[in-house]
Amino acid sequence: STQENSGTAEIFCAVCNKSVEGRILTALGRTYHPEHFTCAKCKEPIKDSKFQQHDGEPYCEADYTKLFLKNCYACKQPIKQKIIKALGVEWHEEHFVCTICKKSLAGSSFLEKDGQPYCTTDYYDKFADRCVACKQPITQQAIIALDGKWHQSCFICYKCKTPVIEDTFAVQNGNPICTKCA
Repeated sequence: STQENSGTAEIFCAVCNKSVEGRILTALGRTYHPEHFTCAKCKEPIKDSKFQQHDGEPYCEADYTKLFLKNCYACKQPIKQKIIKALGVEWHEEHFVCTICKKSLAGSSFLEKDGQPYCTTDYYDKFADRCVACKQPITQQAIIALDGKWHQSCFICYKCKTPVIEDTFAVQNGNPICTKCA
């Protein structure tokens, strides 16, 4: 804060160690001539009250941003608020979204493909194998048979509609037939 020295006690500048008369600036527990309160990087006087400190040293906003803030992977801009760390990079909370539907993934489970985040629904819709019978994505264990993958619940006898659980089964028109119906 900047104020006038009332002259009752001698005050010394933390930079030049000379007596401060008239306007004084107090910041980070020290007193300065206003022109001596400078950015630790660019050495320019910090004229307004906006500055950041790192390891007890003052920095102008621009240098602090360049030196100490991470950039968002999505927008490449500095992250000044909450950081989301995912997939080995940092994101603004509002930019950590599903690549397809743009739904926020902050605090949610997600899947990754080629470095891009996806909500589970969109990931399975886009990348999962499809069941031969129902054509829906397979997200759990699959049965591999008859040149394709099947949901366990879809691998049923073509005739009686009961699950085919035997290792041996018959085939009719590309569909499984249980041993009872064969």
